[in-house]
Amino acid sequence: MITIVAVGLVFVLLAFVRASISSWLLAMMVIVPIVAIQASISETALQIVYLALFLFVVFFGIPFLRRTVISRAMLKVFRKILPQISATEQEAIDAGTVWWDGELFSGNPNWHKLHSYPKCGLSDTEQAFLDVEVEQLCAMLDDWDITHNRADLPPKVWQFIKDKGFFGMIIPKAYGGLEFSAQAHSAVVSKIASRSGTAAVTVMVPNSLGPAELLLHYGSDEQKNNYLPRLAKGLDVPCFALTGPFAGSDAGAIPDVGVVGYGEFNGQKNVLGICITWEKRYITLAPAATLLGLAFKLYDPERLLGGEESRGITLALIPTDTAGVKIGRRHFPLNSAFLNGPTQGEAVFIPMEYLIGGTNRIGQGWRMLMECLAAGRSISLPASSIGGMKLAARTSGAYGRVRKQFKVPVGKFEGVEEALARIGGHTYMVDAARQFTALAIDLHEKPSVISAIIKYHATERGRIVINDAMDVHGGKGICMGPDNYLARFYQQMPIGITVEGANILTRTLMIFGQGAIRSHPYVLKEIAATRDENQQRALKNFDEAVFAHISFALSNAARSLVFGISQGYGMPIDAAPEVKRYYQQLTRYSAAFALSSDIAMAVLGGSLKRREKLSARLGDVLSQLYLCSATLKRFADQGCPVEDLPLLHWAMQDALYKIEQAFAGVAQNFPNVLARFVLRTLIFPVGQRLMPPSDELGHQVASLLMQPGSVRDRLTAGMYLGGADEQDAVCALEAALLSTLACEPLQALIEQARKDKTIKFLGELPSIVAARDAGIISPEQALQLERDYALRRKVIMVDDFAPEELRVKK
Repeated sequence: MITIVAVGLVFVLLAFVRASISSWLLAMMVIVPIVAIQASISETALQIVYLALFLFVVFFGIPFLRRTVISRAMLKVFRKILPQISATEQEAIDAGTVWWDGELFSGNPNWHKLHSYPKCGLSDTEQAFLDVEVEQLCAMLDDWDITHNRADLPPKVWQFIKDKGFFGMIIPKAYGGLEFSAQAHSAVVSKIASRSGTAAVTVMVPNSLGPAELLLHYGSDEQKNNYLPRLAKGLDVPCFALTGPFAGSDAGAIPDVGVVGYGEFNGQKNVLGICITWEKRYITLAPAATLLGLAFKLYDPERLLGGEESRGITLALIPTDTAGVKIGRRHFPLNSAFLNGPTQGEAVFIPMEYLIGGTNRIGQGWRMLMECLAAGRSISLPASSIGGMKLAARTSGAYGRVRKQFKVPVGKFEGVEEALARIGGHTYMVDAARQFTALAIDLHEKPSVISAIIKYHATERGRIVINDAMDVHGGKGICMGPDNYLARFYQQMPIGITVEGANILTRTLMIFGQGAIRSHPYVLKEIAATRDENQQRALKNFDEAVFAHISFALSNAARSLVFGISQGYGMPIDAAPEVKRYYQQLTRYSAAFALSSDIAMAVLGGSLKRREKLSARLGDVLSQLYLCSATLKRFADQGCPVEDLPLLHWAMQDALYKIEQAFAGVAQNFPNVLARFVLRTLIFPVGQRLMPPSDELGHQVASLLMQPGSVRDRLTAGMYLGGADEQDAVCALEAALLSTLACEPLQALIEQARKDKTIKFLGELPSIVAARDAGIISPEQALQLERDYALRRKVIMVDDFAPEELRVKK
């Protein structure tokens, strides 16, 4: 009993501190003698134990001896067993920065740091642009006309976008751009996406990974002065070509080749330049582009530039009127009308000045792309997804309340409540993560791991939300036409899931695959030490990193066990009572995640890259930890509104349950039996205890979506509502919701009159007239009910067409 108590006290103590290797050696000096004495071993055996303990403490506790005897041998082994990392993998790992993901990998997140980040928000100028120019643009958009009739934006919309600077949101004012924050960029795209996916993509692409972004970071002064003002004013339409038929997710394998040589350009002979041949596809805005960004592999067989023959991936900026450039044809991705198509070039000669950043940037193309991709992927796709999710949330709640079957609003059926709860909870969490991630960009972070998390979950949860919204709307959702506000979003959702890193690969290879190395506090340092050719420095750095890593892992093992037993209770967390429990649970699971990551890397080594399902589950844990962090920050930054608690509770409980399930999947499927036992024992010492959100909580969330008020407005803030034009489908639905709630007491009077046989039921409209004539309702109330009927009928009805209207136009 004494042994158990002693060991338990030591573990509890070490669970609450960031223990060093010295702390663990001190703990051993306490625990081992107690265990030896309690075991009643002989005096000789006891002396052997003490001698072994002494030697262990000396060799591990004295840095010089440890480095000389232990670390030197370990370094040799590590150099042999560490997996080879390709050049493109290394550049992807090196690109970007570590932000809040580093705290989640620490096993003990600093929640004060989370809330010390600035609140999300826009400047007055940015908010005014959102309220005026973006509102005007949305009012100009007829998505049915755009997608069905034109397969393009109308010319006046294109011109408005250019004239008002939508293409120059990320370009500094010094070059004629708007110089908006990432949060404003995200808000603009999100609002437009709630109206038209085609318009949102058209606006977001020039402000995402492309010529403007690349020029800002890597362009020469001459290139910036030449191109950025033209891009800001819309005089040039940009696109960027990376993906080709034989290089999709493995973009580093691009076969497009440029060869350094002399050629003729613009009538001038013997110009040093590059002859490029390429074939690209899926290039957004390519059919209308005047400026083509291009990624290719550069070769210098005659070594005209000096150095190696193979110079690596390089980026160029090519006017599309250059001889040999082919653009204009279009792809047709899932009936979406945004311009997207292939581009080819056969032996196109360009001068060296067309290289982005000039010759100094030769071979740096992949790193340049990875660094810019972190910013673009953090903003564009999450923003476009949340725009559609807010549209789905607001309209599904309203439709569920207005549409009745069996005299009951369909949203009150429990099956529909489940769908509405998912819509509300996912929208609340994704919007929190969208804003939090955009904030990171504004803080000059380049969060490569976080960008993969938010891209994946914004689009995946967007798919869940739109599927649920279609189920809520039933037949209303599946009949295409001007009054269908969901179908195009439903059709186009797989596009976001596919682009900028297909979601399957993002989940299985990128989130944890990069995060385990990039965001871990010690792994990158250990890898760097193994590659350092300075042996003395390598040994010193390796020793410091590896033994800090060992103590880090032991501390997280202690934390996982102790907090697993206590279920996180007892942690000193300074937070509101309504949410304190969530911080405790996240801290517990952060420790378990750090421990699981270390066990996976230690046991599986290089083969972990091939254990994609295992990597995906660990990535799921990291993702949920990040999403929960963003959700808690949102709640705190908005002043902890009590009315929003059902949304917060649903989102958090759903995510925590998924964390537990992911951990269970890791433990169950880990290929090493001993590691499986250790993981399950340390993470779930008292078993799995969490449950998904309750039916009652789902009912509360569904009710909030169906009730006009501050909660519903906050949840869908920033989407386009369309003013007061009741001919617009969304506006009519909003009006119908308010009218339904206002008229239900009057309808109850008429229903009671029918039951009392004061009036006969002759249909809804004749019954209103009869009730008015019988004095049950006033003439004004009768007009109110007739308007209510007209509104409900409009939002329930679906579009129909004459056969010739649906024939393909020739």
